[in-house]
Amino acid sequence: MKPNLRSLGHIAALCAVLVVAANAVAHAQADDYPARPITILVPFAPGGSSDVVMRLLSKHVSESLKQTIIIDNRPGGAGNVAALAVKNAPKDGYLLMLGHTGSHAINATLYPDLKFDPAKDFTAIAPLVTFNNFLNVPAGSPAKSVKQLVALAKSKPEGLTYASQGVGTGGHLLGVLLAKHSGTQLVHVPYRGVAPAVTDTVAGRVDMMFLSYLTAGPHVESGKLRMLAVAGAKRHPVFPDTPTMAEAGFPGVEMEQWFGLFGPAGLPEPVVRKLNQEFVKALHSDEIKNTLLPQGSLVIPGPPAELAAIVARDIVRLGQVVKESGAKPE
Repeated sequence: MKPNLRSLGHIAALCAVLVVAANAVAHAQADDYPARPITILVPFAPGGSSDVVMRLLSKHVSESLKQTIIIDNRPGGAGNVAALAVKNAPKDGYLLMLGHTGSHAINATLYPDLKFDPAKDFTAIAPLVTFNNFLNVPAGSPAKSVKQLVALAKSKPEGLTYASQGVGTGGHLLGVLLAKHSGTQLVHVPYRGVAPAVTDTVAGRVDMMFLSYLTAGPHVESGKLRMLAVAGAKRHPVFPDTPTMAEAGFPGVEMEQWFGLFGPAGLPEPVVRKLNQEFVKALHSDEIKNTLLPQGSLVIPGPPAELAAIVARDIVRLGQVVKESGAKPE
């Protein structure tokens, strides 16, 4: 049967009308967005660096958008609980999450039965902040350097303990890498969030912890924690006297940590663009930069594609770290 050219023409015209209508709806969504409060899931307990960063940024964005932003702390599964909730959320921009190195890179390899694809099941909105963890010990520890800490671990048959923010976090894997590169026995003590982990580290109930200066800073300044080294490729400009782990004698014990804003896959492009513009503007504010830089964090404002590229890169790069470390979910 020959195709009916008139019918094909009608179909083509109808498709064109539908495309125009869809574009009009998308732009209307952007014009009206946000018409109600936005909820952002933070996949850690209150008090940690991610919580502090998100609340500070959200304050600026909320004032600019003239709409409430609710921060909902949703810890569990190294970010998996929050990520699954956002994956299954309506594609309207009202439920978002603060994704991070763990939830959108490490977990892809760490969890063999992961219920989401960190690259395909989310819309990347904006890269936000990057930082490196610092190795800290309680004030009562006899170790004044990483080499002394390693020597202490080797002197004890049971080794030393180290706290982390949870299984699969940067703090967890850095401990695994330190044990591997130093040939020591280190016992992982995972917590549900950073606050209780820091509390026990300060109290000396665990021997060490890798954590951001944003969290460790007050305890370092008060003398309750001692900062031995930074787990980054170079010294931090604010802490030039603190050596890198490589300079301390243990190359390979480093891992960049980053935070980014994500929504469910398929968010309307105009909504993504508006959110990106608002968060980038907040990141450029003097208050944000002047607050985060002294505490060891660097802002990395950029387009959605930049965050998507970071995710794709680190799924591969950190996946190899997870494999080499032998880390497993606990």
